[in-house]
Amino acid sequence: MPTERFTFPGHGGHDLSARLDLPDGPHLATALMAHCFTCGKDIPAARRISARLAAMGFAVLRFDFTGLGHSGGEFENTSFTSNVSDLLAAADALKARGMAPALLIGHSLGGAAVLRGAGRIDSVKAVATIGAPFDPGHVTHNFGDALDRIAADGVGEVNLGGRPVRIGQHFVEDVKAENIAPAISKLNKALLILHAPRDEIVGIENATQIFVAAKHPKSFVTLDGADHLVSRAEDAEYAADVIAAWVGRYVDLRPPAPPPGAPEGITRVSEAGPDGFLQDIQAGPFHHAYADEPLSYGGTNRGMTPYQFLAAGLGACTSMTIRMYARRKKWPLDHVAVDVTHNRMHGQDAAGPAMPLDHFTRAITLSGDLDTDQRLRLLEIADKCPVHKSLEQSAKISTELVQVEEAALT
Repeated sequence: MPTERFTFPGHGGHDLSARLDLPDGPHLATALMAHCFTCGKDIPAARRISARLAAMGFAVLRFDFTGLGHSGGEFENTSFTSNVSDLLAAADALKARGMAPALLIGHSLGGAAVLRGAGRIDSVKAVATIGAPFDPGHVTHNFGDALDRIAADGVGEVNLGGRPVRIGQHFVEDVKAENIAPAISKLNKALLILHAPRDEIVGIENATQIFVAAKHPKSFVTLDGADHLVSRAEDAEYAADVIAAWVGRYVDLRPPAPPPGAPEGITRVSEAGPDGFLQDIQAGPFHHAYADEPLSYGGTNRGMTPYQFLAAGLGACTSMTIRMYARRKKWPLDHVAVDVTHNRMHGQDAAGPAMPLDHFTRAITLSGDLDTDQRLRLLEIADKCPVHKSLEQSAKISTELVQVEEAALT
């Protein structure tokens, strides 16, 4: 996905560093992400979710709050209120580009910030939170003994995740006084709450409180086994999948209609990560699948292999072609099933130079009150399938008709 880097002025006039991930195809909608407390825009969970949404047609803006990452200003002079102001400034920067956000995503304290600020962004139709606290003051529980030093000196150093961070007394007072319950009850946006039951930083009871305070439409999905930062790749992928599946109900992602006779468009394949072989496959905004290799070949077995996709394309095209012909003839075809076997193994072929001739075997089951001539004609029609024609230029395809009685016994 192409990425654009730019800056925009935050609440105090300091330049905030932003990354705008753009879709490869048409720009259908815009999402704005707010990261977790003292994190940055480039944590793995944010990157994974952004990549998944960009594949659907979203432009996704991630930015560093004042004093964090590559943004200007001093973090010790910020507060929860200023974080919300930075979020609103980011929304204004997008609007100025003609890309007003339709989706807000907030992680941890960033989740509380999007709940607090969403009502002030008219373009937003949906809000998703990950590990968000119901009480923003909850974050001060992580400051430990430093609270006394902060109160005495006005600022103090806190160790968060092995990193020293300077926290100001204004932040402590502001976040303790914050109450986002009224904002949640008046949200008037679709809400998705993602939370890990064993989150040791922000307990699962926070998700329950947010859910109870919100009005419908609202959804609550458990991130079983995830930690607060959603640091494992499989947890980030699951969160990305859930958000992607959910948001299409509330944000219009219909691409512009192509002109008559135009090709089907781009099928985008991109690595889910540099480890293993898991691939994201996106065809348009709504159609997503995973490709992978078996565990024995270094994959995670979370999707079909490339050869299995090839076989699936042949089987689907065969079934559709038979159905179209039977429908046109008004024949009593009740159901079509196509079992495709391929003589190759992708992981093995990728490791060696030997490339035997491809051989696909199709076993076609036709259910319905069809006579023998009709069944034989539909078997002939199977060879008219466009994918069959494409493959037979360099592959051998054998086709057989399965008797319904025989298929029922298998």
